[in-house]
Amino acid sequence: MTALDHIGLSVADLHGQARWYERALGLRALPPLGSTAAGIRTQYLVDPDEGWAIELVERTGSQPGLQATSPAEAIMTRGYGHICLRVKELDALYEHLLEAGARAISPPGASPMSGLPIAFVADPEGNLLELIARPSPLQREARPPSAGDDAAML
Repeated sequence: MTALDHIGLSVADLHGQARWYERALGLRALPPLGSTAAGIRTQYLVDPDEGWAIELVERTGSQPGLQATSPAEAIMTRGYGHICLRVKELDALYEHLLEAGARAISPPGASPMSGLPIAFVADPEGNLLELIARPSPLQREARPPSAGDDAAML
């Protein structure tokens, strides 16, 4: 069995992004780590209730990547698209993130895929965060593939 441990984000401003995620999501910052020789500094921000983390990585000379302005634009480039957080109070957290300096991408509304309430914001460096009001973890909704599913043939 596996569990999500952390998501890594390359950032330009380690300190600024760490403070933002602490204030905006209530994550707990662990002491920064680094390698002066490699020009790398990292810091984990941990959810105190669930234990998952965001690892911020700052490297000298790093360049910005895709700065998608919408979820639809993000999926036009392979690789990282967004971080999704399952939340209980979607509207309240959305407003809190905007007050904390997030940029509004799409306001709370029904997902065109699942019909569940979702919203998108961008953190101060443009990384997309999805908020979803899913009543339970996906594992409780998952089902084994049936004989007609493509996945069953793999």
